[in-house]
Amino acid sequence: MTALGAVFRPQLPPERLRPMARVAEDAGLEELWLWEDCFLEGGISAAAAALAWTERLRVGVGLLPVPLRNVAVTAMEAATLHRLFPGRVILGVGHGVQDWMGQVGARAESPVTLLREHLVALRALLRGERVTTNGRYVKLDDVALDWPPPPEAAVEILAGATGPRSLRLSGEAADGTILTASTTPEGVRKARQLIDEGRKLASRTDASHPVIVYLLTATGPDAAARLHAELETEDLASVPDLGVAGNAEAVAEAVQRLADAGADTVVLQPTADEPDPEGFIRFAAEDVRPLVPRAS
Repeated sequence: MTALGAVFRPQLPPERLRPMARVAEDAGLEELWLWEDCFLEGGISAAAAALAWTERLRVGVGLLPVPLRNVAVTAMEAATLHRLFPGRVILGVGHGVQDWMGQVGARAESPVTLLREHLVALRALLRGERVTTNGRYVKLDDVALDWPPPPEAAVEILAGATGPRSLRLSGEAADGTILTASTTPEGVRKARQLIDEGRKLASRTDASHPVIVYLLTATGPDAAARLHAELETEDLASVPDLGVAGNAEAVAEAVQRLADAGADTVVLQPTADEPDPEGFIRFAAEDVRPLVPRAS
């Protein structure tokens, strides 16, 4: 099926998260996604709170910047969340915004190498393995989690990726891929091809590789103007078929175009100036979701 989610943007203060998580739960939204953008809100702490305030809602963090995090800490926090809230946690890791990484003295000379080492070690630790590695960035000496997720949990770690090398790496070393809202349907198709190339290189024949893509979305009387303004801010206004403004039917059609291109989950991303964040969550769950076909 095509899963549908929405973003709690960290431009909102943390105290807005609880009512929005409750609205998402009550409205029947499948997934609420959080960001660990510098220097706004912590991804793990926010996810833990949202999960604790709800009972059914799946909560995704897309993504945790690996230059900021020792892989053992990432593994400990991921394992804790998966044991506390089984089946409801979705975690992605990625390069992070390089300018932000530079601000905190964590910018890696080779972000792809760092992400590869982090993914390999993180997935091994979450499988309950004891890991010793002496990589360029990731160094572990006989490290194992005392409380890894149970084997039946089937924990997945996603990778945020945009460029060809990172997309191939995601296919090789991650369990799924997160694509930004700057990805058009054609971009999803190309990403799928690169991910499949990576999977083939790694001789991966395991379960399917889910692709999650954000869709910049505006609704309401000033929707087109708000969408255009945000695309202008991101220097993306000239990109065709990017984002959607309009009613539930228009949004559902845009979601379906991404799903037809290969997206398994589409996450509606409101504009930064969305005037009614709670209303946007209800719109996604109550108005858009019924119009998006569920694959058999």
